[in-house]
Amino acid sequence: MTRKPALAVVGATGAVGTVLLQILSQHADVWGEIRLVASPRSAGRKLAVRGEECEVVPLAEEALAGVDVALFLVPAEVSAQWAPIAAAKGAVVVDASAAFRSDADVPLVVPEVNPHAARVRPRGIVAGPHDTTLAMAPAVGALHAEFGLRELVISSYQAVSGVGRDAVTALREQLSLVAGTELGSTTGDVRRAVGDSFGNGFGPFPAPVALNVVPWAGELAEDGWSSEELGLRAELRKVLDLPALPVAATCVRVPVLTAHSLSVHARFEAEVTVARAHEILATSPGVVLFDDPAAGEFPTPADVVGTDPTWVGRVRRAPDDPCALELFVCGDNLRKGAALNTVQIAEAIAAELHG
Repeated sequence: MTRKPALAVVGATGAVGTVLLQILSQHADVWGEIRLVASPRSAGRKLAVRGEECEVVPLAEEALAGVDVALFLVPAEVSAQWAPIAAAKGAVVVDASAAFRSDADVPLVVPEVNPHAARVRPRGIVAGPHDTTLAMAPAVGALHAEFGLRELVISSYQAVSGVGRDAVTALREQLSLVAGTELGSTTGDVRRAVGDSFGNGFGPFPAPVALNVVPWAGELAEDGWSSEELGLRAELRKVLDLPALPVAATCVRVPVLTAHSLSVHARFEAEVTVARAHEILATSPGVVLFDDPAAGEFPTPADVVGTDPTWVGRVRRAPDDPCALELFVCGDNLRKGAALNTVQIAEAIAAELHG
């Protein structure tokens, strides 16, 4: 292919789409035409990409014609319907939703961990993991390559933007209700104040998030697990190519707008040292080691929001297991957690097509 590949961004007007267009404008320009696609209600809007105004066109078959790579940043039900149509028209699809993550014929790709997987795509589709998986995968993948992973126990601290723009609005409204009050000092007072304001509900959350943490993300699955907890388990197994890896996750929603955090207990095949783990993490692509508690240096979501890497700190060897490490990771769920990972996969495919 001598011409630059044509790119379609489906879901260009959403929160992730907005970030993705910024990333396309910041990265080296490997694309020819960039076509912005969204729902019919957003058609006609003009968005900036690569310093130019582009008009958004409605999602339809003709919008996907003549495209080499199509990025899908839309709900799973939309991807499930339209991604196969784009693939049938000759595009390589990179999908950020959950629609194809568990499909055996669709690779699940984190470019820092398993870039080779993107080259084998029987359905013409490549999937990206959930934003919580992406917040930790580059770091855990690097440690696995050195030490051989045997088990993971994870607790997530997930920002509300992972639910969507309505959740961000809801948290801001909840925070305004409790700011400057004495709420949070009496059983149920936050629940009553927020519930009454939201019409006996809490927006898109099962409980108040302001002045609170909510140990739930996703839908109810079997045996009391949530869909996001089981998804985190399945996705890490697939990305790391460890189909029998024991993984237990507890997903928690916290009053943070953007950037997910995770506390990770990782057990390996051989004895580990903090010094060697630091060396690996400090030199791994997509990872920043920020680990000096004596100086107050460790990653927090407020500090990493708006950045691309997975940030890692609080690296410790487990006190009762010389083969296990404890670490704390943070990553922006809208950048690496969705938009950046999608762009990285797409750029690798563009290089493949161009070659």
